[in-house]
Amino acid sequence: MVKRILTCSVYSPVFTICCFLMGFVPDSRAQLIMDDMTDTTQYNRGLLSLYEKFNRLRISGYVQPQFQVAQAKGAPSFNGGDFPDAVNNRFSLRRGRLRLDYTHVNVEGLPTVFFVYQFDGTERGFFTRDFFGQVFENKWSVLNLTAGIFPRPFGFEVNLGSADRESPERGRMSQLLMRTERDVGAMVSFHPQRKAHPLSFLKVDVGVFNGPGLSGTTDFDSYKDLISRISVKRLSVAPSVQLSAGASLLYGGMQQFTREIYRMKEGRFEADIADENNGQIAPRHYFGGDVQFYIKNPLGTTEVRAEYIGGTQTSTRTTSETPFAIPTLNGTSAPVYIRPFDGAYFYFLHSLKNPKHQFGVKYDWYDPNRGVAGTDLDAGFSGADVAFRTLGFGYNSYISANLRLLLWYEVVRNEKTTLEGYRSDIKDNVATCRLQFRF
Repeated sequence: MVKRILTCSVYSPVFTICCFLMGFVPDSRAQLIMDDMTDTTQYNRGLLSLYEKFNRLRISGYVQPQFQVAQAKGAPSFNGGDFPDAVNNRFSLRRGRLRLDYTHVNVEGLPTVFFVYQFDGTERGFFTRDFFGQVFENKWSVLNLTAGIFPRPFGFEVNLGSADRESPERGRMSQLLMRTERDVGAMVSFHPQRKAHPLSFLKVDVGVFNGPGLSGTTDFDSYKDLISRISVKRLSVAPSVQLSAGASLLYGGMQQFTREIYRMKEGRFEADIADENNGQIAPRHYFGGDVQFYIKNPLGTTEVRAEYIGGTQTSTRTTSETPFAIPTLNGTSAPVYIRPFDGAYFYFLHSLKNPKHQFGVKYDWYDPNRGVAGTDLDAGFSGADVAFRTLGFGYNSYISANLRLLLWYEVVRNEKTTLEGYRSDIKDNVATCRLQFRF
């Protein structure tokens, strides 16, 4: 690996200069290379020393340009954002990620320190996506501590990377409950590093996070989310079948900045207006379970996934999204709405004997308010209480290790209500054609 990187870098002074600017070269070695840039022998020796010291440095990234066509102009969408009022087709750069990883290992080859920085750059701007450090104890090599900005350890889909996911986006429920998937916090994990450990198949995460996620620039109250997940890696349950699974829990909440609270009771929102409500904690309690089956068969490899999430969500009248700031209405604190919710998704993926060709079907639903349904949804409710179901299907062509073509179509259905704007199905189906360049 060192030899390969060295060979490329001898003919890439620009990369070496970047290393200097990023601070990867010790002062004495930097001076040596700068002074002897025209001396090939000294130059090579300097680079060799550099890569021997930083041979655990890895730079990776991916770009996702795409073209989409919606069923109607101005269609609302959880597939890359709503379409503008006069637009039913668009080119966009869905993601443009650059990631820097650094791992330090001990004499056994086990990690001692791990560092990640990742940012996303598109036509919409530049955003930090990951920025965390991880330290490992190496006496028993079973525990590690993570701190910074990183994905919340809840569920399978939330933690499945956007570069690896077979469908264009995470489901509606995942996006509303945990937009951007990441938050600022700290986490302790039990995850044996030695393969010979009897519990090497097990991973347990317990973390404390601000709560609003990266949608907000800072935390707006003193209450934190406790999130935990226990999962098992792939285990063989039959000669051609492997199984992995997990269970997740989020116990959190947000401060109520208003005396006006609404809760569901007997199919309606019931108001609770009292001075003592101001300053109390409104609940955000989620629980979930997921399972994945991997089946080898004469036609190729089949994967089946399922995940269910339910619980209680606190938000506002017009949205069930986790608040990223103090909710306001007309310049004052907005009333808080507490809803019981649930949702799930199911994947069926099949790769042919030639694994470059994969076909997939995904079905998901999200019911933001289990206390009411159908025509009982009237003017006393809003679009935040309407359930949606999405059927997606498509094809992935893994053209090479660096290039993937995704063709996907989603049929979105909302429940029919007496609520204005939701009396019939919204025309919001979306077709996506995406290329992913990865290095």
